[in-house]
Amino acid sequence: MKPKRHLITAALPYANGPVHIGHLAGCYLPADIYVRYLRSKGEDVLFICGSDEHGVPITIKAKKEGITPQEVVNKYHKMMGDSFKDFGVSFDIYSRTSNEIHHETASDFFLNLYNKGIFKEEVTEQYFDVKANQFLADRYITGTCPKCGNESAYGDQCEKCGSTLNATDLINPHSTLSGEKPVMKETKNWFLPLDKMQPDIEKYIFSHEEWKTNVSGQCRSWLSQGLQPRAMTRDLDWGVKVPVKGAEGKVLYVWFDAPIGYISATREYFKNKGEDNKWKDYWQNNDSRLIHFIGKDNIVFHCIIFPAMLMAHGDYILPDNVPANEFLNLEGDKISTSRNWAVWLHEYLVSFKDKQDVLRYTLCANAPETKDNDFTWKDFQAKNNNELVAILGNFINRTLVLSHKYYEGRVPQADEYTKSDILLLEEISKFPARIAASLDAFRFREALAELMNMARAGNKYLADNEPWKIAATDEKRVRTIMNISLQISANLAVLMEPFLPFTAQKLSEMLNLGGFRWSHAGRSDLLHAGHKLGTASLLFDKIEDAAMDEQVQKLQESKLLNAAQNHVTAPAKPETTFDDFSKMDIRVGTIIEAEKVPKTDKLLKLKIDTGLDQRTVVSGIAGYYKPEDIIGQKVSILVNLAPRKIKGIESQGMILMAENGNGELAFVAPTKEIENGGGIK
Repeated sequence: MKPKRHLITAALPYANGPVHIGHLAGCYLPADIYVRYLRSKGEDVLFICGSDEHGVPITIKAKKEGITPQEVVNKYHKMMGDSFKDFGVSFDIYSRTSNEIHHETASDFFLNLYNKGIFKEEVTEQYFDVKANQFLADRYITGTCPKCGNESAYGDQCEKCGSTLNATDLINPHSTLSGEKPVMKETKNWFLPLDKMQPDIEKYIFSHEEWKTNVSGQCRSWLSQGLQPRAMTRDLDWGVKVPVKGAEGKVLYVWFDAPIGYISATREYFKNKGEDNKWKDYWQNNDSRLIHFIGKDNIVFHCIIFPAMLMAHGDYILPDNVPANEFLNLEGDKISTSRNWAVWLHEYLVSFKDKQDVLRYTLCANAPETKDNDFTWKDFQAKNNNELVAILGNFINRTLVLSHKYYEGRVPQADEYTKSDILLLEEISKFPARIAASLDAFRFREALAELMNMARAGNKYLADNEPWKIAATDEKRVRTIMNISLQISANLAVLMEPFLPFTAQKLSEMLNLGGFRWSHAGRSDLLHAGHKLGTASLLFDKIEDAAMDEQVQKLQESKLLNAAQNHVTAPAKPETTFDDFSKMDIRVGTIIEAEKVPKTDKLLKLKIDTGLDQRTVVSGIAGYYKPEDIIGQKVSILVNLAPRKIKGIESQGMILMAENGNGELAFVAPTKEIENGGGIK
């Protein structure tokens, strides 16, 4: 049955740091593309998100910055909200879980389950930090993951293997507050009996064969191990207070509290519109469809724990689909906020003003839909220059410029269609259905590729027919060519909007186009003869190497800083004697010639003046120095090392190099002027 309305949510981001491209690729961009597509189809759709402002990461950030948790969430809630808006993520509301309406909604939800006797009240032993005088929930404790051996797993989750954990599962645990080994101490908490609910959860999961394999696979793996009761309360002072007697000093578990944020944000949206009860149409009517867009680290919470909560309550619909993406890496390395190995959205929007759609395009084209994928600045530049500029932009620019040149900016009347014209128009008519089919199946990369295939078809048509060459001799043919090219341009404007909203708006203004929806696309009469066009301009411009070099340099600086901060000095080598050391004859020398060794990446062939002679040394420093930059460089050279052949070259010594924590090499050379041959003692 076709749903009457759609409720789309994107994972609530922790308000303890800015948004980065991994977040965007994981859930926010695909969610926005899908929502814009539904709106273009005229569907009733509500797009919900907000800041997750409770949980241990917030309090850890507050302690680190020396401010209160509320000051932390205020800072990052605004930063994230502004970034999403500037990037074109079209939330109907971006709320926050510190709002009063959320505390009220979450408390009422908990009380509903409590009053029904759903929870299992249990006194258990939990880890306690004696020095900090605090129970260690979630990220206040780390240890070795029992599943994969990761030594930095948290008390609620291992970010390496994705396993959801309890603090008591950890091996060799220690407090992140004091570093001390914790002790066990009794405390009372309320548990959701997932073990008893497993049959209903299995029935729900197994009924959705259409879910992505990474989602259903993770769920089935969890179910196969047998679900266990999970505490829905924590011994903390930051969060939604547990609304029952005997629960002083306790708050709701963040993964009980946070997903209810979707509900409270929907309530807030309609309350602001003066329709206080309309939120129930989206959450409590079976003719509504609920879809969660998330990253793979949130699959268990959105597919098992939150649905179990909704089942226990009884008044809510369950998620119809949870199209989770895998992770996006950066330049071959895992994105890490702690190592500053990330492309931050707010910084990107400053560095690349008015290029939101270039990033949207690149992230969608490389979306980690079925496996982890990689973002590189080189690929970002290539996507812009070779695809957006050279194909889409080139086609639109030629079409608009020629239309203004030949017809004073008005759409010409098509004359007689050739067989190739008819075949092209038939092909164009099929693109809306193809793109829609991919979007309906949450295959966003495939959908974007189809959009670009349409642009390629238009670009090829214009290049093959070359109207600029026959303008003076075959006016009728040129009118038809330009009319078809303008119709393709109009179709592109309609179909690109979910993916490239800023470009779609710009192109629509250039075509003086408005009011068209998805159902209009595929037609060859979107622009009538005589229609007045807007001003032509470039949709995209080239990105130069210098801009990319700057971004790569920023990442390298982060890498060097991390290496310096985390560098562990190698242990001393075994003891040697003075007699052994004195056998080494180390002299000052000067590099007088340098060249790369053919068919190698690391080796340079050096000629060095040692003061004794001029000799050849092969050295593995090509990754750090260019040959032309080191002529005249003073070095320290071991001159009595037995010669050996390297790549067919006899190397007669070894130069001394220092290595930093990142593995980079630097010359060891005298700081005062010492003549060649001077001894190093």
